[in-house]
Amino acid sequence: MTHRVILRMEVFPELAGDFERTWGEVGEAISREPHNLGQTLVRDTEEQGVYWVLTDWTDEPRFRAFETSPAHVEHRQRLRPYRRGGSMNVTELVRHIHPAPPTA
Repeated sequence: MTHRVILRMEVFPELAGDFERTWGEVGEAISREPHNLGQTLVRDTEEQGVYWVLTDWTDEPRFRAFETSPAHVEHRQRLRPYRRGGSMNVTELVRHIHPAPPTA
């Protein structure tokens, strides 16, 4: 069952552009992890400097192993200068509904 990790990242607003570029580089590296199923970075439209990261993993044990790996520690260190706070939730995907096909 897919596990989705939801990160709330609070970024110093004046560093947002640099954060987005660095996150892109980190995200590309994470996408090469064998149990990562993809990730998305979104910017909150109501709170300045708040981003959400949605990243899917094959299962929680493999995510947890990655989370404590030396490679991920390095990723977090690269992003640390941009962050002023945040939180993380690990969730289990229960159901995903694809868009319905258009009707004639």
